Amino acid sequence: MYFTHAITRLPADSVASGLTTSNIGAPDAELTRQQFRNYVDILLGLGLTVTTLPAEPDYPDSHFVEDTAVMMPELAIITHPGAPSRRGEVETIAPVVSRFRHTVRMSSNAHMDGGDVLMIDKQFFIGLTSRTDEAGIREFAAAVEKFGYSVTAIEVGAGLHLKSIVNYVGRNTVILSEDSVDHPAFRGFNQIVLAKEEEYAGNTLWINDTLITPSGYPDTLKKLKTLGLPIIETDTSEIRKMDGGLTCMSLRF
Repeated sequence: MYFTHAITRLPADSVASGLTTSNIGAPDAELTRQQFRNYVDILLGLGLTVTTLPAEPDYPDSHFVEDTAVMMPELAIITHPGAPSRRGEVETIAPVVSRFRHTVRMSSNAHMDGGDVLMIDKQFFIGLTSRTDEAGIREFAAAVEKFGYSVTAIEVGAGLHLKSIVNYVGRNTVILSEDSVDHPAFRGFNQIVLAKEEEYAGNTLWINDTLITPSGYPDTLKKLKTLGLPIIETDTSEIRKMDGGLTCMSLRF
């Protein structure tokens, strides 16, 4: 899939008030914004047109726009996020997404975060987590299977989202945690296995045959280089403090 556009949102001053399971300290708002700007510059450098929405101080997690929608060539699913404090975020995302895709909105009876949704060609792997439930997966499947997509649910025992521990990095290859290696859903792919101490680097983003990866993870970087793809490292120290990563900060299509 070749990406031409991305939707992002500027982090708010209230970023440290968001949800997190991390115990590595509170993020600095200005440094968070600088790391976000660097991220946007990378997307622009890869040829994407980037729409950046204004900060939403009432929603300190709202720069993690990926959780609010799932984009595909045929349509977009507007999700119903699993955390109650984040559900209002979809009201400002939905009108923007509708400029680019026909949208289907998930009901309030179901829950899904886009961070649990991994699309590889015509396959969707969806994490069953504290943020995404079986009802959400059923509604999602009903919307996309008519377009020829398959949907596989993956129980996630550790990590906030599926894409916290598994991502596609091109060339029929997934990067994944040691705990995910034996999952039957990923047996058809080549695998790059993360060292335990570098699991955060599993949130590597593949865009137009270039990899964007968090800086500071040498073992992961060495393994990624075996793919022979261009690699861009970028600092995400403040993003990590709020359980965020590179995939979280944009909707790509």
